[in-house]
Amino acid sequence: MGYYWQSATGHLRVLQAARPVQDWLGDEHAPQRLKERLALSQRIRAFASGELHLPDNPSYRRYADLQRNAVVWNVVAAPELSLKLKQWCFPVTGCVGYRGYFDEAEARAEAERQRQQGYEATSYPVPAYSTLGWMNWAGGDPLLNTFIHYPEGELARLIFHELAHQVVYAKDDTMFNESFATAVERLGVERWLQTQATPQARADYERYNARRNQFRALTRATRAKLDAIYERNNGLTDDERRERKAQVLAGFRAEYARIRDGWNLDPTRLRTTDEWVANANNASFGAQAAYDELVPGFEGLFESLGRDWTRFYDEARRLATLTRAQRHEYLKSKESPRA
Repeated sequence: MGYYWQSATGHLRVLQAARPVQDWLGDEHAPQRLKERLALSQRIRAFASGELHLPDNPSYRRYADLQRNAVVWNVVAAPELSLKLKQWCFPVTGCVGYRGYFDEAEARAEAERQRQQGYEATSYPVPAYSTLGWMNWAGGDPLLNTFIHYPEGELARLIFHELAHQVVYAKDDTMFNESFATAVERLGVERWLQTQATPQARADYERYNARRNQFRALTRATRAKLDAIYERNNGLTDDERRERKAQVLAGFRAEYARIRDGWNLDPTRLRTTDEWVANANNASFGAQAAYDELVPGFEGLFESLGRDWTRFYDEARRLATLTRAQRHEYLKSKESPRA
């Protein structure tokens, strides 16, 4: 009950801190930079509903400054020789591969409890989360200080991603839900940049996304190597698996260091990624897989439906009614090489 209490009270505090964007724009004491970002967010919000056919509701029309750099901290855990995340089950959302805390210290403590139980675990900051539209009666999900100052393309991605969670939700299938939202964000921001963004915003996004894709390719390749090592029918003993796992992770960190040098960025801008790489374990890679494993299938599906958003969402809803195995198999058959 303690976990549910912190979840409920934490979310209520977020809602209570939120005020309508128009109030902030009319507040003479609000910083001008914040007003500019809020105005941009409302253009993105209108585009989401008008062009991408995402829900037109109260979400992302209010703003809250939480006075911290994350809204929640998620905890993920996985066995020593598997990328399969431990599942936590809840009455409404079903089973998911993470556990969220509004207090960072509580998240770290939970990660440590998982380690004591023999799991590899990690906790990480989350800038936004979706209530799946269930809280629109109370004002919906608000814009937050944790992401409002993201670069234009990244702000658009996040808003599109979180609104996508209100379109379709498959119980007990985190990978399907997160991959769908990730596909919507990628496809949506592509359209936003083509039709709405300035040349500078497009150039900034292109540079940032090139680095992200480079890092994503590295982590995807590393996951594939780890999966092959953990395959139970590959003839390896567990000690041999541990040895090869260590070699793969060492190679991953060495390759990251190499590509990082090529980015020529201020080290302070890479602190979060550096920490992720330094602490990467099965839980880290398993959590990342949930966000991109099925994206190529969703992108291929979008193309096969003539890039029609309404048909795409209808098909995603249909897939959500199938079994987990059926929907994953179908999406694998639709994979687009672009992802």
